[in-house]
Amino acid sequence: MRNALLSLVILFLSSCSSSLEKDIAPQLYPAPEGAATQPGDQTITFSGYTWTVKNSGTGTMGPGPNYWDAKNVWVDEKGILHLKLSKDPVSRQWRCAEVKSTVTFGYGTYEWKVDGPIDTFDKQVVFGLFNYSGTDGIDEMDIEFARWGVQENPNLNYTIYPAEINLPTFHDNRLFNLSEGSYSTHRFSRTSTSVSYKSLYGFQDGDTNLFATATCSAPAYKVSTLRMPVYMNLWLFRGQEPADGSTVEILIHSFKFTPIL
Repeated sequence: MRNALLSLVILFLSSCSSSLEKDIAPQLYPAPEGAATQPGDQTITFSGYTWTVKNSGTGTMGPGPNYWDAKNVWVDEKGILHLKLSKDPVSRQWRCAEVKSTVTFGYGTYEWKVDGPIDTFDKQVVFGLFNYSGTDGIDEMDIEFARWGVQENPNLNYTIYPAEINLPTFHDNRLFNLSEGSYSTHRFSRTSTSVSYKSLYGFQDGDTNLFATATCSAPAYKVSTLRMPVYMNLWLFRGQEPADGSTVEILIHSFKFTPIL
């Protein structure tokens, strides 16, 4: 009888232990597509595209010039791109971040959903969203958040460099602030004769909470017709360190390109 009772107790405890193990076992979730790259990777996947990460090694490169570090770029487990501007604790050099798409884009709408204090940057900090042929002074379309070293300057800059040298460059500069939260949406739409910009508070798919818009068009301006890669970067104007000495990190939740059909 005693042996039978002992067997029942052991069976009961074994059942409880098994049930407890099931209750506390960790749940595993698949990572979002293209997520979870590591700081220092030379290429990343973000928003369905492959991007190369800029790394200048021990030297400097433009714009700036600056030191560029692949460790300041990564995609987290949610698929969000992080760009970081920080001071290396060993070299004491400020390190910047840039990615460039491996494919080129033409006519259509380019859209970024951004999380970060882009309205309150130090006067030396520049955050750029743009496409660019690789030749300075022509074939470039920029959205840049920067004060270009002067605290009183406007902090939102739309710029179009022309299709040919010695033609007018389009500039539209204005002051803005993110009054509610740190989310914003920014777009430009390209055709063969024009580029139109829009910036909006929050993450928007339509035109709700539009706070800035501008259009560059012919015949006053001749815009590029080239297919070009997309760039995203975070850097220091003329390589000068921030006056406040603060690290900056920007999160880009998505990049979307919608071609003109």
